[in-house]
Amino acid sequence: MNLSTTYSGLHLKNPIIAASSGLTDSVEKIIDLEKQGAAAVVLKSLFEEEIIAEMDSKMKQMASTGFIYPETLDYYDKPENDEEESALKYLKLIKDAKAAVNIPIIASINCVSSKNWTYFPRQIEEAGADALELNLFVLPTDFSRESADNENVYFEIICEVLKHVKIPVSIKISFYFSNLGSMVQRLARTGIKGIVLFNRFYSPDIDIDKMQVTSGFVLSNPAELALSLRWTAIMSDRINCDIAASTGVHSGEDMIKQLLAGAKAVQIASTLYKNYAGQIETMLNELKEWMQSKEFNSIEEFRGKLAQKNIKNPAAYERIQFMKNFRGYRG
Repeated sequence: MNLSTTYSGLHLKNPIIAASSGLTDSVEKIIDLEKQGAAAVVLKSLFEEEIIAEMDSKMKQMASTGFIYPETLDYYDKPENDEEESALKYLKLIKDAKAAVNIPIIASINCVSSKNWTYFPRQIEEAGADALELNLFVLPTDFSRESADNENVYFEIICEVLKHVKIPVSIKISFYFSNLGSMVQRLARTGIKGIVLFNRFYSPDIDIDKMQVTSGFVLSNPAELALSLRWTAIMSDRINCDIAASTGVHSGEDMIKQLLAGAKAVQIASTLYKNYAGQIETMLNELKEWMQSKEFNSIEEFRGKLAQKNIKNPAAYERIQFMKNFRGYRG
């Protein structure tokens, strides 16, 4: 039985990618994920702010009288407190992970602008990363900006990064667009190799006893599958890059649904936090059993069979009113 697939220019032994999280921030954890069956790993994200802060620090060092060539951006000195800086640690993690495992290592940068940091993807490529994922999201809370201004940020970032690297670049986006389908198509035409639908955000909550704003809803739940499932199915084969489904994928059944909708792969994190790395093997066994029951020998035999453009009633993915479903509902 062939569980292999391709995503973002990478050959994967199965469709499960360990998503960027605290579970992918060390070589030891990555080794364990590979042993459990993960086909690829997205490293925990390095934030744009971290890159810029460290670049500013280095620029100040290079501008001192002790440096003959202050324009040498590749210079790295040992930090005075003997602690490795985030960017240095990240490059080392890439190198060490590549030496320790045989699955693709996908670097990740969480970014909100195209300024001052886009030289760094080249160093990520030189460190040995197989691909780069850009986690993009601009929260539209600046009411003085038009929607087009917010959208242009995405294209500026992608354009700048693609200038610096040859490895496949994918993006992880949200659903906060006035015309999501059109935006996904436009993004897919930039030269990226993959799109992850959708990223998960920090979500605020309120502690009514302490009267404080807190962090809440950190992990996804299976009920959140519907949003990415709908848009994976709608966009499948309507863009010229691969789709990876994320958020709400907690079981083998969830993964099968996303593959039927047209996803090339799924990214999982919350289910690993809840069920540990052994959940990967469980999900793969569920996939194998289902494929055997349906007499499928490979994923490509059924991938996208239930994408919107392949079903008799395409409106099934577009209907958003509840009236028909709730009529006569008794609970």
